[in-house]
Amino acid sequence: MEIARRSLERWLGRSDVVGAEAERTRIFRGGGGGRKGFAAIRGKLARADRRGKVLLIGFDSGQGFLSHLGMTGKWVRREGVAEPYSRARLHLADGSVVHYRDPRLFGRIETHPAGVLESLPAVAALGPDPWLRPPTGRSLREALGSSRVPIKVALMDQNRLAGLGNIHAAEALWRAKIHPGRPARSLTPAEWSRLANAIRRGLAYALAAEDSEEIAYVEEPGTENPFRIYARAGEPCRRCGTRVRLLRQAGRRTDFCPHCQPARRSSR
Repeated sequence: MEIARRSLERWLGRSDVVGAEAERTRIFRGGGGGRKGFAAIRGKLARADRRGKVLLIGFDSGQGFLSHLGMTGKWVRREGVAEPYSRARLHLADGSVVHYRDPRLFGRIETHPAGVLESLPAVAALGPDPWLRPPTGRSLREALGSSRVPIKVALMDQNRLAGLGNIHAAEALWRAKIHPGRPARSLTPAEWSRLANAIRRGLAYALAAEDSEEIAYVEEPGTENPFRIYARAGEPCRRCGTRVRLLRQAGRRTDFCPHCQPARRSSR
């Protein structure tokens, strides 16, 4: 999401929005002004912020929108209006078009006045963002340490910690050598500290590896997998060589190394 924020800031910051349009799809669900509100957007970019997985975009006209990419959504800049799965479009003064494309329609857009975006209930309820406010072992333990759910699932609870998705949670646990199925409350102070450090390092690594003109999802054909453990089930672990295994947690895949991430507590 940080890459999407940076891209929108770059594209919209150098050319005003002179027109907008949107398809009649379910990405405009929830509150706000819907398709008509989006189609009315005009003006110069005033803000391009992010809270967890939510983009907050505002214009000097006072208009704004919230964007959540879901699992398959992305913002892309093109020279024309022809773009597969384009669900909404911002036409810029330089002649280019910024598309929201989403093959599976899991994302959403809500239009609101720019001044109220951060006070929206869906935004106000989010926990601290680990990129904007890097966690410590203590802050992680205070946020998640009472939970009985598996630590991988706890890390993705956006009301406790906003911004970590399936990939980055798996990457952090591999870096910290913590089994994804362990109850969050079972972690030791030393493990919480390792995990906090792993989250910080993992996010920095991912942003450096993925920083490009637009998001490229690992699942897309032709995209190289830059991650250390995610989507590598069946391959040798990049740290110890043990075959990576696959779990299903909360309906999502979790790749892990049974040697580096033992199910028991570890002081390593």
